[in-house]
Amino acid sequence: MTTLVPESQEVVTCDLCSKATHQFCNDCQVGLCVDCVGHHVDKFKSLTHDMVPYDERKSQLVLSPCPTHQGHRCEAHCQQCDVHVCVKCILGTHKSHPVFEMADVVQKKKEEIAKENEHIESVIIPKYKKEKDDSKVKISESEVRCAELKKEVESQRELWHHEVDEIFNKVLTKIKFMTDKHIAALKIHQSKLRSMIPNIYHTIEQNNEILKTKHTSTVTDHKSKLHEFQEIPPVIGITIHELTTVTDKGRELMIELGDYRASLTQMMLPNTEEDDNAENLTELSEKATVLRNIATDIKNMRGLECVGTNEAWINGEDKMIRRVDVEGTLKESVTSTCPIAPNDIAVTKQGELLYCDGRNRAVNVVKNGRSQVLLTTPLGWHPDGLCCTSSGDVLVSLGTTDFKRRKITCYDYESKNVKLEIEKDEDGNGIFKGGEFALYVAENKNGDVCASDQNADVVVAVSISGRVRFRYDGLSVEGIDNFSPRQITTDSLSQIIVTDALNHCLHILDSRGQMLGYIEDESLLNPRGLSLDRAGRLWVGLSSGDIKIIQYLQ
Repeated sequence: MTTLVPESQEVVTCDLCSKATHQFCNDCQVGLCVDCVGHHVDKFKSLTHDMVPYDERKSQLVLSPCPTHQGHRCEAHCQQCDVHVCVKCILGTHKSHPVFEMADVVQKKKEEIAKENEHIESVIIPKYKKEKDDSKVKISESEVRCAELKKEVESQRELWHHEVDEIFNKVLTKIKFMTDKHIAALKIHQSKLRSMIPNIYHTIEQNNEILKTKHTSTVTDHKSKLHEFQEIPPVIGITIHELTTVTDKGRELMIELGDYRASLTQMMLPNTEEDDNAENLTELSEKATVLRNIATDIKNMRGLECVGTNEAWINGEDKMIRRVDVEGTLKESVTSTCPIAPNDIAVTKQGELLYCDGRNRAVNVVKNGRSQVLLTTPLGWHPDGLCCTSSGDVLVSLGTTDFKRRKITCYDYESKNVKLEIEKDEDGNGIFKGGEFALYVAENKNGDVCASDQNADVVVAVSISGRVRFRYDGLSVEGIDNFSPRQITTDSLSQIIVTDALNHCLHILDSRGQMLGYIEDESLLNPRGLSLDRAGRLWVGLSSGDIKIIQYLQ
């Protein structure tokens, strides 16, 4: 320390008292007055002390005393034992160990600390500052988005009857909760960043002090905190849900936000009568009747899925999925995310359209005209066929990228968890044949999972326990030598209907796999798509793009 004297001269004072310094201990790097020299030597009498006049002092490292050999300082560092050692240590217990001079060890360590500081200043701190700024932007964007949601909700309120105001109050409450939760999470994240940045600066200050020190133990005892700051604390993911609305005047008004949905639907009396009629159909007609032919511009139809009684979703060899009515009028179209075309389509109990995007390993759901990923299949597996079950789950047929394996997986629609996988029988053998063709799937009323295995040219029914109930090869039908199954569906009688593309007909089986009959007509050329409407009628999509509506029950 220094003291100002009247003559404005700086006098260097003793490090142990306030008197003027005359001597300097090079070994301990301390300045001493005449009186304190003896005290210093007596206090550390086991150590050597190189006393010189203060003006002849040298700047050097302060070597720590050897804990094993009294009177010796640690002039080196044992790499094998990671301890400071003196000359006697090197000749004794640390003999033949790799040893480095303390000056080199300290220099190397300080270089590492300097690099750490440089990394913190050039990378870590800018990263934290950027994240802090980004969180501020996110908060602003969240407030704007939530404000937009409120406006959208209020605009939809005008379309609903005044008696359902409570519905909109619930929606606004959910938005407020969602907004508060989202912004609170971001503010917590921002607060964490704000509190950590001073710690980082403090670490730099501590490192700078170490860089200045000449005490070897202080330097070598330094423990890097770089790992504590390397990864920025994650932001808890809270989703701001999209507001989904349907305004189909005369038919349906619907609003959906997150897990809350409310709707007003007008039911048409004719449809109700037709649904009742479907339940009254109890047996096969003696002869199936083609009720209607619907012409479409679809080429090479792949999928067909009925919506209610008078409409169906269809897709062909392009990206588009179209909804048409019994007159062939295009009611709606959706552009899929598929590079070429959807592998298959399905409709949930709530009326949502699903489709397979095989190239992207995704099953997508269409909400408000836009595609969203519902679930992603495991790496190496792509989705081919779809079926929505009576319980609301989704059956997805999967094939490996090399086409060597096929299986059916049941996913929970809400949680996306796998509930069931069907791949091998009780003996461990594959139930389905590998190959390049899709495996189409349907759920029967008795709970069986039915599949049209194009690669093996059979229909397979599997119980929910994984037991194969039957395999049907179509050869029991007179005149059929090569069975070529495509799309498959089941009806209210637990009967299984499957298209036979090569033989231009439909096969009808009972739940045990017994042939009940088949539907043939000269107009059924290369049938592909297949679905049942609510009136119990079959809609058959042909490769030409035409759709045949067939009455086969009575």
